[in-house]
Amino acid sequence: MAERENAALVQVVVLSLWLGAAAFFSFVVAPALFATLPSRTLAGLVVGRALPVVFYLGMAAGAAIVVLQTTGGRSGLRDIRALCGCLMVAACAVAQFIIGRRIDRLRGEIGGPIESLAVDDVRRIAFGRLHGASVAWLGLAMLAAGLALVIAWRANDPSSAR
Repeated sequence: MAERENAALVQVVVLSLWLGAAAFFSFVVAPALFATLPSRTLAGLVVGRALPVVFYLGMAAGAAIVVLQTTGGRSGLRDIRALCGCLMVAACAVAQFIIGRRIDRLRGEIGGPIESLAVDDVRRIAFGRLHGASVAWLGLAMLAAGLALVIAWRANDPSSAR
């Protein structure tokens, strides 16, 4: 019993740290960079340099949740947490290794600032789609982390019914 509560507490900490970092980056840091740096290209370079850290930490946090779920007995809520951990790993991996590489390749092909391309340029449109996909995958990982966090929090709350 205590082992499961400890595992739930560790999950609450891990998920809170990653979800907080991902939200802070997404809703504060990235918009601030685009609002304050002299060009969108510079802001994009900084975001592109920092975002992989968020994705790698998301994969690590998701993997930690899955590993922690292997301890103790099983229940429906525990299975949902494991599924959420797997979803975090998968979403962050897709964003980093598939979408991120495509964005890097496209930036290389463009060879200059994306905003210098015409609005109807197929490369600019492709970049916009890839950016949207990256945001969506990160959002999916954040939603999975949020769900797992709520379930872990409830599992750690002695007053909640189990």
